[in-house]
Amino acid sequence: MTTLLALDTATEACSVALLHEGRVLSHYEVIPRLHAQRLLPMIHELLAQAGVGLGALDAIAFGRGPGAFTGVRIAIGVVQGLAFALDRPILPVSNLAVLAQRALREHGALQVAAAIDARMDEVYWGCYQAQDGEMRLAGLEAVLAPEQASLPRGATGDWFAAGTGWGTYASRIAVQPHGVDGGMLPHAEDLLRLATFAWARGEALPADQAQPVYLRDKVATPKAAP
Repeated sequence: MTTLLALDTATEACSVALLHEGRVLSHYEVIPRLHAQRLLPMIHELLAQAGVGLGALDAIAFGRGPGAFTGVRIAIGVVQGLAFALDRPILPVSNLAVLAQRALREHGALQVAAAIDARMDEVYWGCYQAQDGEMRLAGLEAVLAPEQASLPRGATGDWFAAGTGWGTYASRIAVQPHGVDGGMLPHAEDLLRLATFAWARGEALPADQAQPVYLRDKVATPKAAP
């Protein structure tokens, strides 16, 4: 039976989740700027609670962004370290998709407009629709001004608004949602759910392909010489 570990540090939340023998365990904390100190202890605490060693893992899933640059890098550093040491594959998962999956789990939302506050007067934006219990991307993920955010072409029905982008910029987003959770952050339990679908489809990757997805073109790049 598959054993998967999922972890996420892309936003203010730090969370881990474990699937083992069909049972899901998770731990979630909102601890801005403490992810680097807490992530590994949280992983070890969760494995101990389940009575599982690192060697039992089949793969490691993680939030690959978009989100806070430092947070995403922390997750990738830990995942690569564990995956290389254990010789296990990885499963990168979009943090916007994780938000949408959480909205499905907690609110029963079948169509979700997910938005993470990207700072710099922008939002990370993605729209998702449920297919057999999995939130699938409709259109493209993007980073843009709140005024530029829109539903996919031809979208109909009710859409639920999830994420801190809505909490900060709802008045500037030209979408009328049917329900809003503007404080929602990604949760590793929902990341694990999405990773389970990806694992079943054979989408696991080698550890060296654990790459961040920032959506912004320029991230901490040096200035060009004059």
